[in-house]
Amino acid sequence: MEIENLTKDIRENAIAKMEKRSAKELAASWSGEDILYSGKGNAIYMVLPTSGCAWAVSESGGCSMCSYVADSPLEDVPSEELIDIFKDRFSRFDITEKTAVKIFVSGSFLNPVEIPPSVRNEILGILKNEELVEEVVVESRPEFITETVLKECCEALGDKIFEIGIGLETSNDYTREKKINKGFTREDFEKAVEAIKNSELKCDVRAKAYLFVKPILTSEKDAIEEAISSAFYAESAGASRISFCPATIHKDTLMELLWKKGSYQPPWIWSVMEIIQRVRSEVKIPIIMDTAGFGSSRGPYNCKKCNSKLKAMIIESNLNQSLPETIECECKSKWQAEVDYSNITRSTTRISRKK
Repeated sequence: MEIENLTKDIRENAIAKMEKRSAKELAASWSGEDILYSGKGNAIYMVLPTSGCAWAVSESGGCSMCSYVADSPLEDVPSEELIDIFKDRFSRFDITEKTAVKIFVSGSFLNPVEIPPSVRNEILGILKNEELVEEVVVESRPEFITETVLKECCEALGDKIFEIGIGLETSNDYTREKKINKGFTREDFEKAVEAIKNSELKCDVRAKAYLFVKPILTSEKDAIEEAISSAFYAESAGASRISFCPATIHKDTLMELLWKKGSYQPPWIWSVMEIIQRVRSEVKIPIIMDTAGFGSSRGPYNCKKCNSKLKAMIIESNLNQSLPETIECECKSKWQAEVDYSNITRSTTRISRKK
């Protein structure tokens, strides 16, 4: 496949020029207000360095928009060191209210090559004993979500909510394969969700669907419609929560290459608002809209007059699970023109330049 060749070449060049950093240097953690299944609370976010996303370092070259492999040492991290890093990062937070702990690696938390089962189970065991931790959230590709692994996780974590985020990205198999290079199908996603929802599991395991807003080679109009239809699909397939990820331009990706050539732009924030308004009105499960990169040259953008205000409104709507207030700005007519005419012109870039 052509996209595999492109992503592989870009990935190999990126890895070749990566500055080597230790696992401890690559680790990160922070906290902030978030929406839990039980309502507003606190979230602790932790980034653990692993050997790297198995899909990204394979012959596939990984996904067309993702460079998280750059946050990996690209070599095995000893189990004891991984556990020590987790304990060190976790000890930096005083937990005084209901909390979700969200653990990110450069790939899949349930991949035994990236996170050895002994490490995974010890981390979950530590969190089991934290009374105010209500949810533990991880990410995984569907091929690593098996009945055996889920049972092990349940035994280690106990009766807390264990949410597994899966990068479905879109309900459209063609887009996922040909534009994103994700390497799995809707059927794979459905099998993983079915395993998660298995009533024989003696703990509360839930599936979250990550949906990507505006892959490469996609018009503004199509990006909106595909995101909305994907949300309906994710809910019907059994996801308990949806997290939209509007495109931001990562370094050393196929998306960045097209962006530099003028053949791609991230979505308008108006498009994001349209998605929220239409999805929250009809989908019954919690919907989160990520706002990373909003208002920057590499992220979702409207104009300097309304970027910050709309970002704040979206963050607030995430916490309240509400519909954002409708506002007007002179740039909205430019967005509407792009939505109306980009499919006619077959343009995948903005008709008007940013100001």
